[in-house]
Amino acid sequence: MAVGVDKAVALQAAQWFVLLQSGEATAADRTQWTRWRAADPAHEVAWQRAEQVSGKFGRLPGALSMPVLGRAVRSDRRTAAKALAVLLTAAPAGWLAWRASPAREWLADHRTATGERRELRLADGTRIQLNTATAIDVAYGATQRVVRLHAGEILIDTAPDAVPSSDASYRPFIVETAQGRLRALGTRFVVRQHEGDRSHLTVLDGAVEVRPDHARSLVAVVRAGEQAMFSSTAIGEITAAAPDADDWSRGVLRARNMRLHDFLAELGRYRPGVLRCDPAVADLRVSGVFQLRDTGPVLDSLPQALPVDVLFRTRYWVTVVAPGG
Repeated sequence: MAVGVDKAVALQAAQWFVLLQSGEATAADRTQWTRWRAADPAHEVAWQRAEQVSGKFGRLPGALSMPVLGRAVRSDRRTAAKALAVLLTAAPAGWLAWRASPAREWLADHRTATGERRELRLADGTRIQLNTATAIDVAYGATQRVVRLHAGEILIDTAPDAVPSSDASYRPFIVETAQGRLRALGTRFVVRQHEGDRSHLTVLDGAVEVRPDHARSLVAVVRAGEQAMFSSTAIGEITAAAPDADDWSRGVLRARNMRLHDFLAELGRYRPGVLRCDPAVADLRVSGVFQLRDTGPVLDSLPQALPVDVLFRTRYWVTVVAPGG
């Protein structure tokens, strides 16, 4: 990608690109966009550069059109436009910095929107289920099979590597998170990328080897029925796996005497907007099995089970408070 796009022009191109991809551009907007492109050759150069990355940015609308509060939507568009403008003015080295930014989720090979779940079947027969707001890249090469988890949570059911009978080599199956590398040892497992500096592994069948990125000499094998949290420098205690670790793959959130604060934090992963818990009711306990397809009825049921009120400032700004709060 050549250099030479003025920053101000790049930002204009990025703003037009994000608006058009949002699905909310009017006929008047499109007319103005056409005029903008024709007004200056530099505008057309910037637009052409935006289109060079549009193949992967085609998944951007799902992140941008999330129907949260109007101000939040506008803020997301501004953030996306600024990030894209950096790409349009960057030399190839800029792509390296881009990969380290949250925007890499928008560029991922496969992604799900908030509340969406989907299943992939890879070329070797491996099945991957993507939970809500998840982004992954898949890189199958001559020496290894790699899935890079940028955000969210995945359930992987690995298949044996299919190699030609004349080739005795075996390509290991690797999952990379922001904190380290996981090597599957013929297995079924769940990996979640937490915000911040942690990843969580639950092994349902087989075993998985864990290596933190910044402590490669540190290795642990997590076996079926076990789980572990790890950072880039350490592996936490290996403990018994939660029995409901893969319930989300069936569209279910199962709570067993769960703090209301923690329950709402999990439920909030599956609905757009803001879902808050008043500290006054945070320690109330929730038990039950809840459907994730539609979180509205779940919220509606809370006052029937607990001494709480659910306040809707808007459909996408909800707070659970004490009665009369």
